[in-house]
Amino acid sequence: MAFAELLEHVGSLGRFQIFQIVSLVIPIICVTPHNLLDNFTAAVPDHRCRHPLLDNAMASLNVTRGLDPDALLRVFIPLDKHQKLERCRRFLHPQWQLLELNASAPNASEADTEPCLDGWVYDRSDFSSTIVSEWDMVCDWQFLKPMAQSIFMAGIMTGAIICGLVSDKFGRRLVLSCCYLQLAITGTCSAVVPNFFLYCCLRFLSAFAVAGITMNAGILMIEWTKTQAGATVMTISSLGFSVGEFLLSGVAYAIRDWCFLQLAVSVPFVLFFLSSWWLAESARWLIVTGKIDQGLHALRRVAGINGKKDARDTLTIETVKSAMREDLMGESALTTCLFLLPSLLRFAIGFVFYGLILDLQNMGSNLFLLQVLFGVIDIPSKTGSFFAMNYIGRRITQAGSLILAGLCILANAVIAQELQVLRVTLAVLGIGFVGSTYTVLSIYSSELFPTVLRMTAIGGGQMAMRLGSILGPLVKLLNQFNPLLPLFIYGGVSVITGLTALLLPETLNMPLPDTIHDVESRMKGAEQGENIAKSTRM
Repeated sequence: MAFAELLEHVGSLGRFQIFQIVSLVIPIICVTPHNLLDNFTAAVPDHRCRHPLLDNAMASLNVTRGLDPDALLRVFIPLDKHQKLERCRRFLHPQWQLLELNASAPNASEADTEPCLDGWVYDRSDFSSTIVSEWDMVCDWQFLKPMAQSIFMAGIMTGAIICGLVSDKFGRRLVLSCCYLQLAITGTCSAVVPNFFLYCCLRFLSAFAVAGITMNAGILMIEWTKTQAGATVMTISSLGFSVGEFLLSGVAYAIRDWCFLQLAVSVPFVLFFLSSWWLAESARWLIVTGKIDQGLHALRRVAGINGKKDARDTLTIETVKSAMREDLMGESALTTCLFLLPSLLRFAIGFVFYGLILDLQNMGSNLFLLQVLFGVIDIPSKTGSFFAMNYIGRRITQAGSLILAGLCILANAVIAQELQVLRVTLAVLGIGFVGSTYTVLSIYSSELFPTVLRMTAIGGGQMAMRLGSILGPLVKLLNQFNPLLPLFIYGGVSVITGLTALLLPETLNMPLPDTIHDVESRMKGAEQGENIAKSTRM
């Protein structure tokens, strides 16, 4: 914990920290659209079977005879039980008699039909092109869309654990720069691939990079600021995700072609890669891992930028070693539950958030408006969680946010489908509370884990979160048994994990731990405090 003293000496919240935070938050804003891109690039447009006589201009001249297009559709395409055009079947033979008979004539439903042997015609009023219309991911092939989403989440899960381990071994900045470059290349290439298989491979690699960017950007910010400002910095980082949701809805509204939308959110990472070499490596990590010379150089550089010239001139290796002597001592095993509980919370966040957010198209409202609403609610919810965790503590705020999110979801399960406005309102509030939960947990995790294991532990938590994000959308398959069952599961998981958050120790106003020894000392101190409180009451 002695690093906090060194950081105060060179400036813990000066010009350097402001530049560093701005340089890291902008990429966070731009990386957010990649997580939710499937809401737009994989949107399912209305579609029907293509028919040579109906859709071939030259052939249709011989049969249309000036007939109304809607009438012609009735001849070639059957209606479903909702009296809408069937999406996956067409008449085996044209049913010309339907032009003369009532639309509900008995023989209309008895006519032979066949699958869409010639492909599909898509409604392009909302999107000029999506991956669904590009590769005909409808009807018997509709499973390809959730498969692509699961592959992306698997990429983030893989990237979380690998980037976490590599960051603790080789540093935060190096991994961050490599992930910038990887996302720029794979994201751009995925917009021009010729087939679905290559698209999924590149999306997996893009997701891998997204995980590395998300984790390392946040950790670089918090490890370069004083403890008292850590919550503020991570809240700013979390609000960057909210701004990213706004950005996605605006860009997707302006760009309705999936290829150009994919390019728009990927190309900027070339610039982020080039500018990332200005960023400073975490001096906290450098010193704790024994790279004292490099850590000293980083501290002197920060002191110069912050105008602390005296500190820059007086800092020596001996000063650093003396200040960090206790933190560089040996380490022992850390309590297992300290790793398991945050991972359980991240699993619940991923499970609930992505189970709901990736199903926007089925909420029956404007897709772009819903994306904006989810971004809007994020700002007050995350700002409110910032004040709450600084006044009532991290643990209570963490538990309360998850429980409230679960209650909103459970309430939505018992409200009639006709009350669409109320249902959307509760859904938006539920997502807002999940967003505030993520904000608190980002800060909480940084304060729970020591520097030597912080990225590994957070990487494990991110892996758990992505496992939840893979399983969450699959719960929607239970709709075929009971439409309310998925909501009860999402709400129940949120409430139960919220209660388990109460088992975690409080970290409010405590300095960041640098070693496992620091964490154990903190936990022993907390136990002693509880024992003293109990003896006082007795």
